[in-house]
Amino acid sequence: MAMKNNPFEPILKFIPLQLRNRYFLIVLLFFVWMFFFDKHRLPIQMNLQNTVDELEEEKDFYSDQIDHAEEERLELEIDKEKIAREKYFMKRPNEDVYIIVDEDDKKN
Repeated sequence: MAMKNNPFEPILKFIPLQLRNRYFLIVLLFFVWMFFFDKHRLPIQMNLQNTVDELEEEKDFYSDQIDHAEEERLELEIDKEKIAREKYFMKRPNEDVYIIVDEDDKKN
């Protein structure tokens, strides 16, 4: 019996043996599927990871802001009288408060 000539034989000669291996082709097909067609494809996962990184940076920033605000609040609780006197010109019943305005402050 004579073997039939395969019309693709000349084309197959140019493809290395490793690329004609069916296991290699299955793995290659799997990676192509995962990269381009799957719902969890690589570009989407990279975008999601970038978003997570940005949100973690924002979380750190706002945590620092909360800590700073808490420190200011504690400082304000300690110096209530000082702030009331300086900012709101409050006084005790038996004392007088004199407000001295600088000439530069009057112009502005």
